[in-house]
Amino acid sequence: MTNHPATAAELSALAAHFEGWLSAQEAENPLIDAVVPDDAPRRWHVRVRGEEKDVFTIRFDLGQRTLHYETYMMPAPEENEARFYQHLLERNLGFHGAAFAVGEEEAIFLVGQLPNDLVVDDDELDRVLGSMYVYVEQCFRPALAIGFVSRM
Repeated sequence: MTNHPATAAELSALAAHFEGWLSAQEAENPLIDAVVPDDAPRRWHVRVRGEEKDVFTIRFDLGQRTLHYETYMMPAPEENEARFYQHLLERNLGFHGAAFAVGEEEAIFLVGQLPNDLVVDDDELDRVLGSMYVYVEQCFRPALAIGFVSRM
């Protein structure tokens, strides 16, 4: 793979392919509630139905070198901070293509990126979407139980 900066024409072609894949997901995947293009160019929001976390949105940003994806998991923990962050870091060890990160206002996000060379591979895009779904579903309730135990 060469991860060169994409030209405007290459970005347009990648965006068109990605939009086609998103359209197919929205039509065929029962877990996808909606696909909403953003006002920013080459940015989409995919609303996903979960079980452990009822609904979450994955934001996809297609840049010159990578497709970045992320979803908000939860706010910063209210208690048991050390155990909470240890739990998330331990979970990261088993992930492929995504990891927990601390973002704005110390909120917890699940983030990843894919080289643009792989954006044209529908199987790889399916893996990204499936992985994000599984990681959120597996980790949401246990993390909630640690960081917000007095609310449960």
